[in-house]
Amino acid sequence: MMILDKSSENMAEKTVGIIGGLGPETTSEFYLEIIFAFRKLNKIGYPHILINSISYPFSVEQKAITKGNGEEDFLLPYLLDAAKSLEKAGANFLVLPCNSLHKFIEDIRNTVKIPVLSILEETSIFLKKQKINKVGIIATPITIQNKLYEKILKKNKIKQIIPDSFQQVQIGKLIHKIVSNRYNNQDREVLIKIIKDFSKGKIKHVILACTDLQLLMPQNSGIEICDTMKILVDATVRNIIK
Repeated sequence: MMILDKSSENMAEKTVGIIGGLGPETTSEFYLEIIFAFRKLNKIGYPHILINSISYPFSVEQKAITKGNGEEDFLLPYLLDAAKSLEKAGANFLVLPCNSLHKFIEDIRNTVKIPVLSILEETSIFLKKQKINKVGIIATPITIQNKLYEKILKKNKIKQIIPDSFQQVQIGKLIHKIVSNRYNNQDREVLIKIIKDFSKGKIKHVILACTDLQLLMPQNSGIEICDTMKILVDATVRNIIK
């Protein structure tokens, strides 16, 4: 018979529900990062995590990521179904570790009765606390075209600088290769060059506003990188143990 340590009971008071599968490798990395971050604070247990890894056609994902031509709207019913199923399964709050699909954050919030953390809001809070007032941003065409970060950063008086059109095409291709699990070290070099180009405009901080790019995280770009996955992980753990 297993005997539970009374001190460990209720240590992880809240259950997080992850809307995942966008893409699967990023979801698995996000899951592990939550485990590692939680274990730094709690040495005697693990967090309670529910994951709904949604299934959708690769063709929709490719067009949405590389072109941002509206194909992502096809994913909305999948997101709403995942949110409702996680709420029904017992999640106390939800997270979506995908910047681009925060285009639908209010749709998701209006579908469930539990809180939904926003990677956009958490990143803005992080930048404000760090007193950063100007950032470069690397993201999918969806995020750039819908001005997802521009809107919320502007409220906090933080200026956003975006890549040029050629770099944006490169970024779209990089992200698609990541979610297709076909990336290599040359792709990392492309990302490093794009990040370094921001320094020409005297920018000292760059947001990796796509959680998939965490898998290509450059180590020596010369610019401080704000990783939105890490920011969302920390916010998630705070809410689990709140």
